[in-house]
Amino acid sequence: MKNNKSNFFITFISFDFGMKNIGVAVGQNFTCTASPLNSLKVKNGVPDWNDVRKIIKNWKPKVIIVGLPINMNNKEQYITKRARIFAQDLYYIFKIIVFMYDERLTTKEAKQNIFNYNIKIKKKYDINSISAVIILESWFKKYFIKFKKF
Repeated sequence: MKNNKSNFFITFISFDFGMKNIGVAVGQNFTCTASPLNSLKVKNGVPDWNDVRKIIKNWKPKVIIVGLPINMNNKEQYITKRARIFAQDLYYIFKIIVFMYDERLTTKEAKQNIFNYNIKIKKKYDINSISAVIILESWFKKYFIKFKKF
């Protein structure tokens, strides 16, 4: 039987959902790292689905991770419901596995990373894509060993 190592390399996309911008990152399971992509502009929590389609077509992810915004007291808020709808739409439109991941404190961590590493951001909303990187890399750290068996 031929050993095809490419079967073990899986591309992931993560989204940091917001009502004005959605951060986007791409990563893979070989190094369990992610890189930021350009954030998506959003109108009232709805992305331009053609922009999302371009990302999916370009990167061909097998798995999508969407940040789940929950308050520190574990209560859901309006944006939590909207993020869930976004995740459901991703699944129904693209037929790709979608997981949601608790994103508490990712924006704070992203801001700290920018400060600590003197990262220069081109646009104000690029912080969202850095948050998407943190979401995806956190997901890798927590779940990748289980996922690796697939």
